[in-house]
Amino acid sequence: MKGPDEWDGRELPGSPGERPRIPSPRSAAEDHGPLPDTPPVPLHDPAGDAVGTLPDAGAGSEPPAAPQLRPDPDPAPPHRVLKSLLGAWALAACSAEETAAVETHLTDCASCADEALRLRDAVGLLHPADSLDLDPLLRSRVLEGALGRRPARIPVPDWAAPYDAETAKLDALLHDMGEAEWRAPVRLRWFEGDRPVERETTVAGVMGHLMAVDGLVATALGLTDPLGTAAPPGTPDPLIRTETFWRAADETRRPLTVHAPWRDQSYALMRQVSFAGSRVAELAVPYGDFRLALRDSFLDRAFECWVHAGDIAEAVDYPYVPPAAGHLHQMVDLAARLLPSALADRRRAGLAAPPQRLVEAGAPGRTLHLEVEGNGGGHWYIALDSPAALGTPERTVAHIALDSAEFCQLAAGHISPEEAAAGQDGERDAIREVLFATASLSRL
Repeated sequence: MKGPDEWDGRELPGSPGERPRIPSPRSAAEDHGPLPDTPPVPLHDPAGDAVGTLPDAGAGSEPPAAPQLRPDPDPAPPHRVLKSLLGAWALAACSAEETAAVETHLTDCASCADEALRLRDAVGLLHPADSLDLDPLLRSRVLEGALGRRPARIPVPDWAAPYDAETAKLDALLHDMGEAEWRAPVRLRWFEGDRPVERETTVAGVMGHLMAVDGLVATALGLTDPLGTAAPPGTPDPLIRTETFWRAADETRRPLTVHAPWRDQSYALMRQVSFAGSRVAELAVPYGDFRLALRDSFLDRAFECWVHAGDIAEAVDYPYVPPAAGHLHQMVDLAARLLPSALADRRRAGLAAPPQRLVEAGAPGRTLHLEVEGNGGGHWYIALDSPAALGTPERTVAHIALDSAEFCQLAAGHISPEEAAAGQDGERDAIREVLFATASLSRL
């Protein structure tokens, strides 16, 4: 038996058992002696005639410079490549060079031009890129649809619906916040007298404030006071209760631990009023030096929840939407109904001019027409001389027009009366007093 390298005759070309041969390595040319001189290269003009030769490189001479050749333009990509780019071109995902090549090709290729039009139309049907965050109003829409098919056996009162919606929105905002965000500084603003007041706290501090003041409603309904034994004695006051909660809070405790108690309290409030029904709507809720009916108290808490949720969203750089138009209208209506009493309080404090003419309770008196434009807006007629007087269009002496968002910012104490861009007509003093009375509705 022969080895693989032994000749057996089958290597002959054309033999029946011919095997492929692998050639041995080729030796370098310089291994066989000096290389021959290279003959001069003739130069040719564009017509093809020889015009000379390149000189030889002599000893010590510089090598001749290579002739400068003009680069050929890049050839256009083939049809199949450009056709494969049509989808990316329709989505505006091509580079500038690819876009130029595709659009040049579309002027010459009818089939690709038709395909490009179809793809562009299809792109128009796609939804735009949306935020991954859920729409804050999604919960309300789902509940509305579900209740439309099967009404709740124990429905939520209409006057409590804004509070239910705003607490749900704030709960969704807080859900994914980390501990660092709970410690983010928040600037609280409101009006006292004729001047703005500020107080800095944290996101956790804002939630503690909301829970402490919501506790006034909770105790009025017979629920547990969130302050427990630390609750201040005597007439409850929102500011005192908030300061008490902040002092009692354990500094070493994780700030996000206030989220669950606040959420549980809001759930308890909604359950309580839903089971109690309409008979508790007029229950008085004390707020220190004034009282509100429970129905108005729930609107007040919904308004403050929305305002402070906006403060939190601003602190953590997160977008936040206003209430639904129907809910916002109820909040604006509450503020408008409180304005005659706010005017009387400012007069007692010496911050407003005395009434020009006293009228009997229920009788028409001097009136300011308050027009709130936009979502939740409407028309209100504010009695100027007495909280018991009746505001009527016939006795109107002044007119103010404000956007609903700006009116709410004024009522929250976030802008001053001088900053409110109000359309004004009529008695200047009446307009000024109503704008300052609106700002005085704000508090911590």
